Amino acid sequence: MFLMKGSTAMKHEPVMLGEVIGIIDTHSTHKHILDGTLGLGGYSEAMLAEFPGSNVVGIDRDAQAITFSLERLKTYGGRFEAVHANFSTLKDIITSHGDFDAFVFDLGVSNMQITVPERGFSFGSDGVLDMRMNPSGDDITAAEILRCSSVEELTKIFRDYGEERFAHQIAKAVKNSRTPIETTGDLVNLIRSALPQPVQRKMGTHPARRVFQALRICVNHELQELEGLLKTLHDIKSKSVIIFVSYHSLEDRLIKIAFREWHNEGKGNILTKHPMTPSGEETERNYKARSAKLRAFCIS
Repeated sequence: MFLMKGSTAMKHEPVMLGEVIGIIDTHSTHKHILDGTLGLGGYSEAMLAEFPGSNVVGIDRDAQAITFSLERLKTYGGRFEAVHANFSTLKDIITSHGDFDAFVFDLGVSNMQITVPERGFSFGSDGVLDMRMNPSGDDITAAEILRCSSVEELTKIFRDYGEERFAHQIAKAVKNSRTPIETTGDLVNLIRSALPQPVQRKMGTHPARRVFQALRICVNHELQELEGLLKTLHDIKSKSVIIFVSYHSLEDRLIKIAFREWHNEGKGNILTKHPMTPSGEETERNYKARSAKLRAFCIS
């Protein structure tokens, strides 16, 4: 599906949509659903269409996602509501909207963010090195983190959040740079110059991918937000199904541990003994899906 925003075309296909819909259909009444990572509204639209009796509340920290989804889903009228919020306010949303019987969280970066160079998320196009999911909030930009952090602090960010083997080497190159690193292109060029060509050829992926991931996670406090979200979900009393689609091991590990603890506490059942992954056909069709892992839990 191709969506237009201004002059930017965005190809958008929700990852593992069939699996998500199937789990909701099997393990919930699908009357009141929360789409916790609204993005371009792909999951919300599918759930509204698949479950005619449902109401869907979508939340996102990106105000552009709220505006876009409200326009996209306006034909569903009062069945859809979009809320500008992040994970830390989920408890308040549940209090104000009542119990949900299904929660869906796709933790990937929205195509809206990746395909707009000015947002600074993509190492494939040049733009201001921003990476804030909520540009109107108080988070500092990726460029500011590079400018204000020490070699030791940057090494820890690149290593802990990006699992980057050459974290220290890249961190030193950042601090030794004679020119400010203000754009995504500046950072990509610096990383390429800091790593030997044989090392880059053996990576099997873009040499900047892990550093960009690390900075995005740091800028948006993604792991802290996820930890807080899991604590809120742990306290839910009503019967519901919780679905996560994650894209790197840091997130997947937190979800796996939380689900195991909930099960051991007798809170409910893990629906995915092992994470579900996309079919080969889907990954060929949708490159974004290649690293996706789906885990689901049913609160009983």
